[in-house]
Amino acid sequence: MSYEQYFQAEREAQLDELKQWLSIPSISALSVHKEDVQSAAIWLTETLKRAGLENIEIHPTAGHPVVYADYLHAPGKPTILVYGHYDVQPVDPLNLWTTPPFEPEIRDGKLYARGATDDKGQVFMHIKAIEAILKQEGTLPVNIKLCIEGEEEIGSIHLPPFLEANQDKLAADAVLVSDTALLERGRPAICTGLRGLCSMEVTVHTASTDLHSGSYGGGVPNALHALVSLLSSLHDDQGRVAVEGFYQGVPELSALLREEFAKQGVNEEKIRESLGLEQLYGEEGYSFVERVGARPTLELNGVYGGFQGEGSKTVIPKEAHAKITCRLVGDQDPQHILDAVEAHLKTNIQKGATVKVKQMEKARAFNIDPSDPILQTAADAFGKVYGTRALFTKDGGSIPIMESFSRILKAPVVLMGFGLDDENLHAPDEHFNLENFDKGLLTIVEFLKTV
Repeated sequence: MSYEQYFQAEREAQLDELKQWLSIPSISALSVHKEDVQSAAIWLTETLKRAGLENIEIHPTAGHPVVYADYLHAPGKPTILVYGHYDVQPVDPLNLWTTPPFEPEIRDGKLYARGATDDKGQVFMHIKAIEAILKQEGTLPVNIKLCIEGEEEIGSIHLPPFLEANQDKLAADAVLVSDTALLERGRPAICTGLRGLCSMEVTVHTASTDLHSGSYGGGVPNALHALVSLLSSLHDDQGRVAVEGFYQGVPELSALLREEFAKQGVNEEKIRESLGLEQLYGEEGYSFVERVGARPTLELNGVYGGFQGEGSKTVIPKEAHAKITCRLVGDQDPQHILDAVEAHLKTNIQKGATVKVKQMEKARAFNIDPSDPILQTAADAFGKVYGTRALFTKDGGSIPIMESFSRILKAPVVLMGFGLDDENLHAPDEHFNLENFDKGLLTIVEFLKTV
């Protein structure tokens, strides 16, 4: 039978199987879910075995395990390493979910659950595409390896050492990843660039204790006032980051790259309306798609301190906190950015207050030349299934391990994603459009058969 007929016949059983995986709360960021992450890895190994993969292993790390499998019976043919992750984001705020995040449900052609699109659903498609070829043809047209980790949502902390220690085991002609999105419904894209990332936590201290605002107000520093003033100094009136040295390593946008961005036909007014915004905002001189795809950012992800309960409490807080992340591009060095931001904060802190910085995640930006033949093959595979060839884009998000794969394994990375930007990844009611589940399976088969 054709692959279309095969997948149609297997669709209900495959979705039921995927729901089992999505039911496991494999939240890597929360220690209370450590056993759940392990359970998700075990579930994955059992599924890989049923699919026909071989040499299936769970590799412990200092954190959550890495799952490996392969099928190496195509001498002289390329070796493709499939990468993905089985861990998921926390689910808060829980009350904003229409149905519980770990009770998968299909509504209006969409599968709702935490991990549905990021990234269990997309990893699952690769397993089922491989299984389909094995069942239909008895072997694979290429050699396949899989490296599926459980820490992507916390920065792939322990995967780079695993890659370094297992370079021969993981050696491949290309790394295939589905953890990105289409441009929009029916318009496939292949990401040729991902922004890097660095993060920090900031704490401002003043007095040794919270103080009564009637007894001390106007005479002592207020940690919240000091923090807000400090954070406002991080950007200028043109939306640029005002930290000295922040733009070191940032390439100027070439006319060719700007032309490629323009080809995407992004409708800024539609984006504004869909988000319920009065207007878009960002660094002056750049379009929305340029800002999120090829320019660096410094964002406040959380600001808190003082009394936050119901009603009023006339208190002057002794401390205040902020969480900051930066998205990086080009050759920006995440350590340099962290040091530069920390220096700026310490230089500009209000008198009477002190600032403490905890540096956290670090990941460099990833880029690949879209003219690479394997990316062209991937674009053709999309074209055959979707009826329109994939465009080459740059993604504003970060998959920290992509740069490590490219550098350590010295192999091109093919970011062949099937999600959509409005599928609420990292947010309540995360979902996966099953139209792309169906087409994604066929696209992966087409790619593996033609690469």
